Amino acid sequence: MGAGGPNDDNIWPPWLIPLLREVFFVQCKLHADSHKSECNMYCLDCVNGPLCSLCLNQHQNHRHIQIRRSSYHDVIRVSEIQKHVDITSVQTYVINSAKVVFINKRPQPRPGKAVTNTCEVCDRNLLDSFRFCSLGCKIAGTSSENFETVISPENKRLMTSVWESEDSYGSNGDRRRRSNGSNGVCRFTPSTPPLTAAGVRTAKRRKGVPHRAPMGGLLLEYY
Repeated sequence: MGAGGPNDDNIWPPWLIPLLREVFFVQCKLHADSHKSECNMYCLDCVNGPLCSLCLNQHQNHRHIQIRRSSYHDVIRVSEIQKHVDITSVQTYVINSAKVVFINKRPQPRPGKAVTNTCEVCDRNLLDSFRFCSLGCKIAGTSSENFETVISPENKRLMTSVWESEDSYGSNGDRRRRSNGSNGVCRFTPSTPPLTAAGVRTAKRRKGVPHRAPMGGLLLEYY
């Protein structure tokens, strides 16, 4: 594992940059008929692209990691990646009760208010104790690797569409991030959806006073 010093070109394992270039969560071409055909695994020894769980049977004695997805971004659990790569200075997040790091950069369309610390590569808001928002940004910021050469064109297109989507979400307040400075992690939680016009009408509607049927109170007598 490398410490990530300046101008160190050989500090990263040979599988890391190829990992950043891959597109995960696509259907496996070899097991397309299986319900387990989603490619979200990666073999660190073979470095032969994304694998599905069935493909992984051929790599039983190899090192592998699982790629997960959060808001259309690829993440890796800290418990898995820290065994193979030094993730010091990369901000961690808690998603579904597990601490994770993002694989690739996630620039912010708009700078946050009263921000005191940002990613040294993509300017994303960070907690004060971190320098980078992702593994890709750490590589770009601590070596001579240019991030634009690290990421694949296909991944770049996908990330651009996600950034634009995040921009629209952020402007409408559909998602917010809560920071926890005590343990140095960020937690993602969905915000309360805004009250729509239909919701206002529903909220104002009250149950009416019950009325008897027109003939309900008549008493019929026979002589």
